[in-house]
Amino acid sequence: MQTTYTYREQTYSNLYELSEALGQEGIFIPLSLSDEALAELGVTVVHEEEPIETLRERKIMELKRQRDEAEVTPIEYNGNLYDYDDKARDRINAAIIALDDMGAGSRINWTSYNNYDVLVTAKDLRKIIANVAIRSNKLHTVYRLAKEKIEQATTKEEVDKITLEL
Repeated sequence: MQTTYTYREQTYSNLYELSEALGQEGIFIPLSLSDEALAELGVTVVHEEEPIETLRERKIMELKRQRDEAEVTPIEYNGNLYDYDDKARDRINAAIIALDDMGAGSRINWTSYNNYDVLVTAKDLRKIIANVAIRSNKLHTVYRLAKEKIEQATTKEEVDKITLEL
């Protein structure tokens, strides 16, 4: 909801700006003043619904952020959880190179997300990356479907109901 305040034919987009303007006339108001009290001072308060385009844009950004956060959450493989943020990705890739260099069947201890030591091979680490790719694809597919629903929504209520259905 968007609120505007009009005082002496000047419109303000927020209560702080109105407070500053009134303060210049020696009228000091708390920022928690009710609409009724503002009306007594000669202020017209108008509450308007935000344009549907604005609501859609905000919802799309919110779902994109949720998708991006979900992409770096720990990933499950072979009964263990593994970190998969930027630092973990770099470590996994370096470990794969090292294990490949050490030869077939080589293993190293890897600390899981839950702080367990797990013996892993280069193949295990590649499978972790594969699981991430599968999850990422699912997240992007679900996001695209939600985005399509948002773009078709015609009311705030419809936009608000849309979530990432994982």
